Amino acid sequence: MRASLLQIAVDEDESVESRRGRAASLVREQAGVDLVVLPELWTTGAFAYDRFAEEAEPLEGPTYEAMAKAASDAGVWLHAGSIPERDPEGPLYNTSLVFSPSGELAAAYRKIHRFGFDKGEAVLMGAGGELVTVRLPETTLGLATCYDLRFPELFRGLVDAGAETLVLCAGWPERRRSHWTLLAQARAVENQSFVLACGTAGTHAGVPQAGHSIVVDPWGEVLAEAGAGEEILTVEFDPGKVAVTRDQFPALKDRVLGLERPGRVR
Repeated sequence: MRASLLQIAVDEDESVESRRGRAASLVREQAGVDLVVLPELWTTGAFAYDRFAEEAEPLEGPTYEAMAKAASDAGVWLHAGSIPERDPEGPLYNTSLVFSPSGELAAAYRKIHRFGFDKGEAVLMGAGGELVTVRLPETTLGLATCYDLRFPELFRGLVDAGAETLVLCAGWPERRRSHWTLLAQARAVENQSFVLACGTAGTHAGVPQAGHSIVVDPWGEVLAEAGAGEEILTVEFDPGKVAVTRDQFPALKDRVLGLERPGRVR
């Protein structure tokens, strides 16, 4: 299986319309690969909080239309990163879109863990409440977004739902890049899954981005890693390695579930 992670740069001087068109062109250039992945909030910038409401769009808005067409033109599965989604009956959401090679919407995932603590995304956007997987011919994807990477229980839930390849879109800051690499490898090892994590380059509202999109195998080995700038990272991997790894080292079978909380320590 071949995957291309499109680590595009978010430049505040480039219009959303221009970047949307540029991203669609890059997707079309990936014809022949199986899966293409874009970063988180690449239309606005993950830290451009003051633009979320202005640039928010309905689920089937201009980004949906452009990405559906690009996926169909290239004949690829496309994880189109995430957009600020405007729900007419609710709050804004940080929503990822996955399209089939025919351009049909295969899944939408609303980010569960919102970053910012008591400001930014945490207060400007609503939280998703559902784990989302997508069945491809070669593997089952489990979807996550950026800050989700810090919460291992989400990925355990995805594995329990059948995920074999964990796909994460992100706008991860450069100052915490070491966490990005460490956590991507940890999620791969503990879940015996592939991890495909696509970040952005450039600067979001003054916050330098980490870049360094990464692909990790079920043993935690880094198969490919991008640099800091705009880059297309293409990698070949064997989805069958997940089953082999879980059979050779069946750690997931030794999970102990339903442990009770400890009582008062005397």
